[in-house]
Amino acid sequence: MRIAEWNTLPEDMQLVLSREALRRAAETLAEHAELLAEEMEQGTLSDRGGPDALRLFAAVVRATNDDAFGQVGHA
Repeated sequence: MRIAEWNTLPEDMQLVLSREALRRAAETLAEHAELLAEEMEQGTLSDRGGPDALRLFAAVVRATNDDAFGQVGHA
């Protein structure tokens, strides 16, 4: 299988792929924040008021991502 070069892709495909990459990055950030919060609650990491802040961060990332980009394939 030949991998397409970015510049040869149509602009609409570049946009779809970019949005999906941003969505995945935002979800990864939110998942990591959730994991860190759980580690703090379990005592693996020192808790300095972080779990609630991390969960808030995760929720904001997810909400902002949904509002800004919507779901891929739903124009």
